[in-house]
Amino acid sequence: MFGTVSEEMEINVGASEAWELYGSLQLAKLVGEELTQVVDKIEVIEGDGGVGTVLKLTFPPGMSVFSCYKEKFTKVDDEKRVKETEVVEGGYLDLGFTLVRARFEVIEKTQISCITKSTIEYELQEGAAANASIVSIQPLVNIMEVAATYLLQNKQTN
Repeated sequence: MFGTVSEEMEINVGASEAWELYGSLQLAKLVGEELTQVVDKIEVIEGDGGVGTVLKLTFPPGMSVFSCYKEKFTKVDDEKRVKETEVVEGGYLDLGFTLVRARFEVIEKTQISCITKSTIEYELQEGAAANASIVSIQPLVNIMEVAATYLLQNKQTN
């Protein structure tokens, strides 16, 4: 079973400015500081923010169906402004998912505005199809909201 969910948000900063945040480990640091009710801790296990970087996400008790998982950056495309991560250990994989990929895209709209888009793609083993209801775009929407607030508060003036 394959599924996908996504959400978009327009923000009044340039795409290159938004990508400076989304395309780096600064986003994980910001999420770790601002979304403590959703994510207890984000640790960089290996890497510098490029392809191959591995993060361990730990969740507060009762906030998730799992306590932690590791995800790996599988794509960081500075030209197209796309970053993808895949769960590589624990979490969803323990519940019958064979793939959980999160994608962040920064799409230029005008010189001073862009669209941030988050997508989750997933595949499940047939016997675990009921677990599809666990997948929610809301955590990524929360990340986009925190990123938008940060970007607007720290907006560069041209």
